[in-house]
Amino acid sequence: MVSPYRYHEISESTRRVLNPISLEKLLLLGDICGVGPGTRVLDLACGKGEMLCRFAERGATGVGVDLYGPFLEIARERADRLGVGGRLEFIEGDAAKPPGVSGTFGVAACIGATWIGGGLAGTLALLADWLAQGGWVLVGEPYWAEQPSEGLRSDFESRQDFADLAGTLDRFEEAGFDLVEMVLASHDDWDRYAASQWLNVADWLRAHPADPDASAMRQENAASRRSYLAEQRRCLGWGVFVLREVS
Repeated sequence: MVSPYRYHEISESTRRVLNPISLEKLLLLGDICGVGPGTRVLDLACGKGEMLCRFAERGATGVGVDLYGPFLEIARERADRLGVGGRLEFIEGDAAKPPGVSGTFGVAACIGATWIGGGLAGTLALLADWLAQGGWVLVGEPYWAEQPSEGLRSDFESRQDFADLAGTLDRFEEAGFDLVEMVLASHDDWDRYAASQWLNVADWLRAHPADPDASAMRQENAASRRSYLAEQRRCLGWGVFVLREVS
């Protein structure tokens, strides 16, 4: 088996946003939360940091935390290229226990990595600890649009379990949050995310046929493609949910 980090580094090499969401929808989240000068943003498991960089273009400041150093280097280069490097800090470390982070944030986010807290409830508790009074939580989370087969459920629930949209709402409310907005991935968003990965891996395999990981990469890519087309596209939804603490 190939390392998940290596697979994602290769399969998402051309992507700045490491989730099935368009840049336009990512920017819409900033509109919803009124991100601008004076907004301080925390992004846990920030990946390549595109959301923070784009929010910083609006005058926000922020901190991104991620375990994977190569993605953070890309994030820093991107911030410098956009002229916002001075407004952002990217920290390598455990997003569940962010090293060197202090204070509170007007926007606390975890977009598509709620495994950092052992699932949605744990991650919401982490985000609440960093949230300024009246602040916004952005959480990206899969949900079941249709009942999956046991095989698909097993593939995607190895570290945590997911619910349908109504069940996801129940989890927000149980954690003490109001769901006030949401931006959901369309089939086209999913297609762009999934299919771009197939091409990136195919291009890498052409360029590195003798790499020790080539066979495992080919197998992983083939399995991912078949699962997506056979069932995942129909059953698995994804969205960013905008929350505020119940007052």
